[in-house]
Amino acid sequence: MRILTCVKRVPMTGGRIVLSADEQAIETKHLGFTISPHEECGVEQAVRLIEASGGESVVLTLGPPEAEEQLRDSLALGADRGIHLVSGEEEWDPQATAGAILEAIRADESTNGPFDLIFFGNESADAGGYQVGIRVAYALGRPVATGLKGLSVEGESVRCEQEMAGGRDVYLLPLPAVATVLEGLNLPRYPSVPAKLRAQRKPLETSSPARPDSKLEKLRLVVPESKGKEAEILGRGPEAAPAVVEVLQRIGVA
Repeated sequence: MRILTCVKRVPMTGGRIVLSADEQAIETKHLGFTISPHEECGVEQAVRLIEASGGESVVLTLGPPEAEEQLRDSLALGADRGIHLVSGEEEWDPQATAGAILEAIRADESTNGPFDLIFFGNESADAGGYQVGIRVAYALGRPVATGLKGLSVEGESVRCEQEMAGGRDVYLLPLPAVATVLEGLNLPRYPSVPAKLRAQRKPLETSSPARPDSKLEKLRLVVPESKGKEAEILGRGPEAAPAVVEVLQRIGVA
C-alpha cells in the first residue's frame, strides 16, 4: 500500500495575530509554525495503516524553504519520505495549490505506481478554504469523502465515517481514493528524540513549481474583534436563589 499525506505550514493556533502595515499579510516574525491538527491526524493515520499492512507513507507540502521543518516533523512521526514543492512567501490560491499538488502526484505515480490513499486535512488552519482535497480528487477522477472522524481499510475499499447529529454516516469507497480528515480521527504520537534524528536522514525530494497568475484579488486582511467576557452577579447567599431560578426559566432549563 502507498499513502500520500498533504500538509501545510501554518502559524501556530492560539497566537496573537498581527497584520502587516499594508494589511496584505500576517506578520510572522514573532509566530511559531506547525501543521494543522487535522493534517497531523492524517500523517498519524497513514503511518498506522502502513505499519499494519506494509508499504510506503509519503508526506508532501507546498511552501517556502522553511516548510522543510514541518516535513521533517512529519517524517519524525513515521512517514518514509517527503516531497517539498518549494514556493516563495506569497500565498497560493486553492486552484493553484491543487494544480501544483496534482502535478507532483502524477510525477510520483508515473515512477512508483498509484497512491492507494491520499490524505488532506479537512481545511487548513489559516485559510480554511475546504477546497484543495476535493479539487485534487476531481482532477484525478477518484472518489473522495470529507470531514472524516473514522477511517479503516477493508480489502479493496476504505471505510469512511462522518460524525452527524445522533450518529455517524458511513461510506465505502473503492481504492484508490482521497480523504479529508478531522482532528480527533486518532491521537497522534509524540516523536521521540531518536525518531527526530532519523527524520533528518530520510529522503526529501524538492522542486519549484511555477506559480500561475491568481484569479482572485486580495483587497485586505482583517483581524476580527475579540468577544469580551461578561459575568453577572445574581446575588450572594440564599437571596440569590430566586434570581438563579429566573435565569434557568429564561433559558428553558427549569
